[in-house]
Amino acid sequence: MTYLKKITATLAFASLSAMAQAANPLSVHILDLQSGQPTAGVTVTLEQKNGESWQQLGSAVTNAQGRIAAMYPAETPMQAGDYRIVFKTGEHYARLKQETFFPEIPVQFHVEKTDQHYHIPLLLSPFGFSTYRGN
Repeated sequence: MTYLKKITATLAFASLSAMAQAANPLSVHILDLQSGQPTAGVTVTLEQKNGESWQQLGSAVTNAQGRIAAMYPAETPMQAGDYRIVFKTGEHYARLKQETFFPEIPVQFHVEKTDQHYHIPLLLSPFGFSTYRGN
């Protein structure tokens, strides 16, 4: 395969991959404030409020860049309602053999505009955290 064909194939694959990820309405990202590095290997669950209880919709693990690009169930349109992302940060700090005050960090949010993308970044340290609606 020629160099030009390889580049074209690589760009086409990257483009398709980005389009598939963009189609998912929910993504997350974790950045370790102590090291300034992405936080890989953290389990994250997504739940939707159903009456007075929470129903788990999915679970995934952050990649090497600390991201989960497709958190919402594939091929399912997002519904308006209350949701909760739970970052299982205790597992991460246990692997590092480091104490933490927050073994889990639940982030509850409300969705009204189902045609938008929702991104929830978590800025993490062993004894504090911050989050916001990203894009």
